[in-house]
Amino acid sequence: MAKPSSTPSGSYHHGNLRSTLVEQGLVLLESSQQGELSLRELARHVGVSANAAYRHFANKEALLAALAAEGFRRLNAAQIQAAMASSDLKKGFRQSGRAYVQFAQDNPALFRLMFSRLTSGNPTEELSEASKASFQTLQTAVSAVTGVPLDDQQTTVIAMVAWSLVHGLSHLVLDGQLDHHGDKADDLIDQVIGMLQTPSPPR
Repeated sequence: MAKPSSTPSGSYHHGNLRSTLVEQGLVLLESSQQGELSLRELARHVGVSANAAYRHFANKEALLAALAAEGFRRLNAAQIQAAMASSDLKKGFRQSGRAYVQFAQDNPALFRLMFSRLTSGNPTEELSEASKASFQTLQTAVSAVTGVPLDDQQTTVIAMVAWSLVHGLSHLVLDGQLDHHGDKADDLIDQVIGMLQTPSPPR
């Protein structure tokens, strides 16, 4: 599990304090128990006053929303990178799905935060845009693999099926439901991801 880095006071410029708070917030989120995070604790860790942190985030909810938004951006980038690693569209599609599960494994607290009440309730504009961009990437990949037009409802349906598979699998992994498979768990995950290799439009 990631440990908080020893970021010294004054190691940032005033113009990027917000990004520093987000970056260190992600580290603290994963290292804290049950994903608990305090804005004041984060400010102390970065080496600034609480007031300085509050100028960028009105409260803890605003900070968490920013962390979740960054999580979606990183997940999106990871999936795009995984898909582009192969010239075969179907293989790239599977690799993108595996990257989704791997992201959840590597960032369990952040992954849970990304799909918490922050996104289901009244998300910030930043969070809403980041989450939508992530799903649009999936829709674009589905359209490329199946040949179904991007704006066709079938593309959305197929994307939802693919998302349901990798998202459900991710939670099974995080909840320890595959632990009894031991060293074979990764192979099992790969086999399940293999079910994404030939998405086809509903008839």
